[in-house]
Amino acid sequence: MKLNKTQIAVVSGALILIVLLLFANTKILPKEEAVPSSEHANPTTLGFTKMVQSAIDGLGTDEKKAIAKLDEAIKSSPNKKVAFENMINMWDSLKNPSVAAYYMEQASIASPTESNWLEAANRYYAATRFVGEAEKPLLFGKAMESFEHVLQLNPKNLDAKINLASCYVEGSADPMKGIGMLREIEKTDSNNVNLQLNFAFFSERSGQWPKAIARFEKVLRIQPDFIEAYLHLADAYQQMGNKEKAIESLKKYVSLVDDVTIKTEVQEYINKLTTEETHGHTQ
Repeated sequence: MKLNKTQIAVVSGALILIVLLLFANTKILPKEEAVPSSEHANPTTLGFTKMVQSAIDGLGTDEKKAIAKLDEAIKSSPNKKVAFENMINMWDSLKNPSVAAYYMEQASIASPTESNWLEAANRYYAATRFVGEAEKPLLFGKAMESFEHVLQLNPKNLDAKINLASCYVEGSADPMKGIGMLREIEKTDSNNVNLQLNFAFFSERSGQWPKAIARFEKVLRIQPDFIEAYLHLADAYQQMGNKEKAIESLKKYVSLVDDVTIKTEVQEYINKLTTEETHGHTQ
């Protein structure tokens, strides 16, 4: 199974940013930040409708007018699909993934197809990475509800099963239920990249570096062009104090990545690590 960028974004929360390549001091994963437009709204008490209104209230005059026009189009346009797409694109441009996910859910209610519900679910799941802690429970709940809709329409949708299990691990009071679901899937499809990435990221987040290394190495055996795995391998090796293996992983990444800027910045970091490694051996 080949994982596309949308699926990778869902699993990891966002595609790996260039700043992460410098590793800061320790973690390769980005710090989660709340979405500015909804930072004063607590959806666990206000509910999504009020959260959407709160987001609208935080907009400028022109943006409010544009949203009102799009809302009217949703209510009156015979082409609901395009109307919802325009509204979702607007909230994407405003960098509010929570509200964009809400409108994708509304589009799914209007046209309850498997693909619509899967996009709504994936959007809610991805949005959990960009909100404050108070907002996460509702977003995870919405993601799980949406994945359930997908599975009602197609019980064999493996990505929906995997991501639903991941929501249990990350956003429910019963994380072991999610782990159990993932292990059951692994019994029949151990070469699923989405599945292996979930296990890898869970190991990484919990500081289980040897397990993370084993999982990311398996990801690369299954999908060699998922070269971002080399960044995670480098971070895991560095966390374990093995700079030599970290450098080796980064060099492999540099040899495969096309972006010149990324190549340059990662090479600079390799040079820094190499210097530290050399000094460490000479002391």
